[in-house]
Amino acid sequence: MIKPELICPAGTPAGLRTAVDVGADAVYCGFQNATNARNFTGLNFTPEEMEKSVAYAHERGTKVLVTLNTFPPAGKFDLWKEAVDTCARIGVDAIIVADISVADYACRTYPDLRIHLSVQAAASSPEAIEYYVREFGVKRVVLPRIMTVSEIKGLVEEIPCEVETFIFGNHGLMVEGRCSLTNYVTGISTNMDGACSPAACVKYERDAADNMSTKLCGYTIDRFAPDETAGYPTICKGRYRAQCREGGYYAFEEPISLNASNMLPDLVKAGVHAFKIEGRQRSRAYVKKVVGAFREAVDSIMAGEEPKLADLVALTEGQKQTEGALKTKKWR
Repeated sequence: MIKPELICPAGTPAGLRTAVDVGADAVYCGFQNATNARNFTGLNFTPEEMEKSVAYAHERGTKVLVTLNTFPPAGKFDLWKEAVDTCARIGVDAIIVADISVADYACRTYPDLRIHLSVQAAASSPEAIEYYVREFGVKRVVLPRIMTVSEIKGLVEEIPCEVETFIFGNHGLMVEGRCSLTNYVTGISTNMDGACSPAACVKYERDAADNMSTKLCGYTIDRFAPDETAGYPTICKGRYRAQCREGGYYAFEEPISLNASNMLPDLVKAGVHAFKIEGRQRSRAYVKKVVGAFREAVDSIMAGEEPKLADLVALTEGQKQTEGALKTKKWR
């Protein structure tokens, strides 16, 4: 039975150190530019910070995976090329890519640099994954959050590379790498600029009754009563009024987080090589608690013991959690 790696988020150098110290097998992080899909002010690493962080992690036996998981716009490939060059120079353990031009440059220029296929590539069929393995030497694929455990097991048996699945965190319903909703409103692309609902476009307003409205570029995305917690305004998780419904309703997806802790034994049996925790935008306290809980659970499973499952609902979006498509396609 394969012992899966625990892959943990690191939005900042301090977050990386927290994840390493609490028991991550690997951390994933990105540079402070459009090459990664969490390109937000105050997050991510300069090249110098990344180099120091790689040294810190390696001294403690932890791998560093760098997310180069956005799609270069025409004429701007140099930014992604420089990022690959930096990763090779400082000795990261793998890069996580979505675009075939980035994968092609990396595999031709640095044949010893390990390549993982990002969930942003949305590859979920044996044929698609085999293409990336054959053409670019991909060693691992991060699977989209639309597959059941039985589908994952069948895929593992067919493809010539490792698989990684999400087990906790954001649970968007959009096909990864294909979302254009916030681009429509803000003009900034999640897929190419790396920012969904950039902070400069976000505004919160209270009315006389103390209701909170969240807005994106002037458009109201949601409105919360005084006793409700106001979420961050992303279009796919906003409430809208429509002729077919009374009042506001979640047209796309209500705020909810993936929590696959109860399904870890099944995923281990399915042959999953790595478990991924989402949350590079979250706090060090979040990283410490979530990574620590899953570290203990994975270690218990591998020791043949019943895993102790910590209550993490307070850290979920909207204080709601789901096992998503892992159990059934009809989770809503």
